[in-house]
Amino acid sequence: MIGFIYFATVFIWGTTWLAIAYQIGDVPIANSIMYRFALASLVLVLFLLITKRLQRLSLKQHGSCLLLGLCLFSCNFMLFYHAAQYIPSGLISIVFSIATIMNMGNSWLFHGQKPRLRLICGGILGISGIILLFYPDISHSETASQQLLGLVMALAGTYCFSLGNMLSAKQQKQGLSVLSVNAYGMAYGAALLLVWGLLSGQEFGFSTEPLYLGSLIYLAIIGSVLGFSFYLVLVGKLGPQKAAYATVLFPVVALGLSTVFEGYQWTLVSLSGVAIVLLGNLLVFTKASPWQKWRLKLAKVE
Repeated sequence: MIGFIYFATVFIWGTTWLAIAYQIGDVPIANSIMYRFALASLVLVLFLLITKRLQRLSLKQHGSCLLLGLCLFSCNFMLFYHAAQYIPSGLISIVFSIATIMNMGNSWLFHGQKPRLRLICGGILGISGIILLFYPDISHSETASQQLLGLVMALAGTYCFSLGNMLSAKQQKQGLSVLSVNAYGMAYGAALLLVWGLLSGQEFGFSTEPLYLGSLIYLAIIGSVLGFSFYLVLVGKLGPQKAAYATVLFPVVALGLSTVFEGYQWTLVSLSGVAIVLLGNLLVFTKASPWQKWRLKLAKVE
């Protein structure tokens, strides 16, 4: 079951990046994200009510869900959607894959779990790959400032996501239901985005274009209800660092779709950057050095 949930998460979230790109247009970004999580929360709450599985929470626990809504269901996606205005969705997925490294750093910061040297090396590789991937566009392109802005937004969104991972792991250790917490958190996230829209004075909009509606429904039901539920189950079962390993595989799906539907152009530099990012993430999760494994095998043969 864990294997099924893992690969379902990879496929679902690998495809959501392209759907996010289809949400960018005439509708204000905050509105699109609000519609997404309001719909997702409604579907999830109705399901939990019908099955009598909606968990009642204390005021303090609702405060925790409000923070989860801020980190996982509003602030991070505001940053991701805005980043999609400047850089291809496939590149955002690459930046998002270093959530593994950010989770490692946050586990050290909040739980005192000091990373080993191998994990630090993996982090350095991941960051180096991101720099290599974006450096040609940032240094030579006429839209360098936009590329850099998109990168910074994607990094900030990923860090918000990592903070949400830490919070979700804590909630599950306290016995809170993943589905119930998601339902409340998505509702709070949508409410925060509504308040943001009202305070900023933006005009509320909506689109009935098939591509917009289709991507919105896909993001709400498949990407949010199923995707987040699956992922946070992995967080509870495997821990934030191991669960985030799924993000290493998202770019394989996302970049393939970005190449076909967004016309992303591959170069030797971009291929190298992606490879280094993925290598850094893999190194974070490798329990032993490959060379050490080979030495052990050779020792057995001798």
